[in-house]
Amino acid sequence: MIDATLDMALLFFASFLAATLIPAQSEGLLAALHMAGYGAVLLVLVATTGNVLGSCVNWLIGRYALHFKDRKWFPVSEAKLAKASHSYKRFGVWTLLFAWVPIIGDPLTLVAGIMRTPALIFVALVTIGKAARYIAIANAF
Repeated sequence: MIDATLDMALLFFASFLAATLIPAQSEGLLAALHMAGYGAVLLVLVATTGNVLGSCVNWLIGRYALHFKDRKWFPVSEAKLAKASHSYKRFGVWTLLFAWVPIIGDPLTLVAGIMRTPALIFVALVTIGKAARYIAIANAF
């Protein structure tokens, strides 16, 4: 029982970190746990929950980051903010279905916060995309 709880906690935190701007990966752990005999439904629920919550951290950071855009230490130039905003407006909130994609997914969730995407829409679309990815991984093993 303790091993199962620890395994699920590790999957949750790996999935959480993988969705933040911290480089991490959770797919391999999910596959390994599935091959070790854990049920796909439990694994998908745990990994999706952690991953979506990590994306919510990015959304929150984006939501409040612009308060600091005039500071010297702010890491994104006005031009890059404008470009990201333009792209997000052009392609819309539906791009959040691709928040699971490596390299572009994490910044996409950050931009969604900057663009003030409503929380319910954000969570719904991000959850659909991320759950679909984890379902595909679980079914592959």
